[in-house]
Amino acid sequence: MNGELRALGLAHGLLLGLLLASPMVAPDLLPWAVEALFILGGFQLRLADRRWDLRGGPLGWISHIRMAPRRLLPWAAAAVVALIAGRMDDAQAILGAALLCELLVYPVCAHLLGRLGRPVIGGLLVLLILGISAAASEPMRYIVAFVIGMSSCLFWLRGPDGDGRALALAAAGVGAAIVAPLLLPATLPFAFLAGTVCATLALAHLSVLRQRPVPWRPDGQPVAKRGLWPIQARLP
Repeated sequence: MNGELRALGLAHGLLLGLLLASPMVAPDLLPWAVEALFILGGFQLRLADRRWDLRGGPLGWISHIRMAPRRLLPWAAAAVVALIAGRMDDAQAILGAALLCELLVYPVCAHLLGRLGRPVIGGLLVLLILGISAAASEPMRYIVAFVIGMSSCLFWLRGPDGDGRALALAAAGVGAAIVAPLLLPATLPFAFLAGTVCATLALAHLSVLRQRPVPWRPDGQPVAKRGLWPIQARLP
């Protein structure tokens, strides 16, 4: 795995574009977009970094930054957008949270979370989503969102690979996250986080979705079987 899922990478780019356009389109969406950006950033970093423990030497602490320094550009872009929108406090919160995530949170959590099993990580995800309202500041919310993204990646990596049922469950989670705030508006902050996590998992599953093996008849002609969607047999 090269650390880049095509569908998820496209969604990451679209989210960054929405964030860049938010000062002109809808400035109030900026904190929500940044929160989703931290979730996707944590997911993508955990996916791209192959280490499961701290590397030796002083530079091992920032080896994930040295691996792909261009990955830091979205954090700088988000802070610049906040400045353009006249939100100095938000810009400081984004930069502060990004620095803490890159220099402290990720190196520590990559070591600790890597030792947990999938059921424990799933329970931790639920606790983080429900407990984010207790965050005392905006930077803390972004940091929790980053850890949620990392945990989501581990939950996906240790789950079924290319399974249509897992994709369907993640898509159902997105639908439930959309309906919940319509019925109970107070659930919007939790539903947004849960919906973002489920959408991220759905895109990750979609990127590696596999078809069932296609059997061959004795005469050499392929017989298409139906997996999640029909497979078209290619004849010479």
